[in-house]
Amino acid sequence: MKRKPAVAGQFYSASSSALSKQVRNYVQSDKRREKVIGAVCPHAGLMYSGAVAGAVYSGIEFPHTFVLIGPNHTGTGKPFSVMTSGEWEIPTGSLKIDSMLANKILNSFKSFVVDLPTGQAGSTLREEDISAHLKEHSLEVQLPFIIHFSSKVQIVPITIMIDDLGSCRLIGEALAGAIKDTDYAVTIIASSDMSHYETDSMARAKDKKAIDRILALDPEGLYETVMKESVSMCGFAPATAMLFASKELGAKEASLVKYMTSGDVSGDYSSVVGYAGIIVK
Repeated sequence: MKRKPAVAGQFYSASSSALSKQVRNYVQSDKRREKVIGAVCPHAGLMYSGAVAGAVYSGIEFPHTFVLIGPNHTGTGKPFSVMTSGEWEIPTGSLKIDSMLANKILNSFKSFVVDLPTGQAGSTLREEDISAHLKEHSLEVQLPFIIHFSSKVQIVPITIMIDDLGSCRLIGEALAGAIKDTDYAVTIIASSDMSHYETDSMARAKDKKAIDRILALDPEGLYETVMKESVSMCGFAPATAMLFASKELGAKEASLVKYMTSGDVSGDYSSVVGYAGIIVK
């Protein structure tokens, strides 16, 4: 199937020409590109988080496939939802799903299902799910930047509602196992915004603690920090899973590409959302 855009005209411009111009305002065409195993990238409206997302994608040497893993905001679909075929469309183009890798990821869960924390999750993780993706924005807003640089790269769209540490580890191990079984480059994008609706100073303080754990390649530490410090990071589970996977894939370091809050755009620092762009290599 062709997955149609769900948030065009809301999170980003609805016309092809306007969206192209919008993305060009945020990308850095002269930035040096690096081979990247994983990354954290925000998913707010482009007017707020586009500068961070643009900085991330401008510095990535594009792989054959992006595995896009994000939180499920709608509550629709299965706990772990993968689309294994078709393509995703936005006003500036479309991207095909890497069916081979998507199915490898699903199949890699067969050895893990008995350990999952919820009874129903074990029986659903091995099934494709489309419904979770139809209205979800966390992956869709990555596409304008990806398509700007390449319409040939493929994607594997994944959303998760599972957020315990054990499941994040299992998801990361499954991703790493499937990626190791390919003969082409794959980059994992964890879609996440940072603190929500805190004062700017509080958001920056809390977000720094979480970012420091990501930079240390410490998935357990990230999870514990989010829990202990009440960091309202909506994609902490995808980020934790990405870190587990990246370490399995040989990651040695991470770097903060850009951080800002919505207050830097709106001028209202009383209640902000934080945005961090981080690459893992």
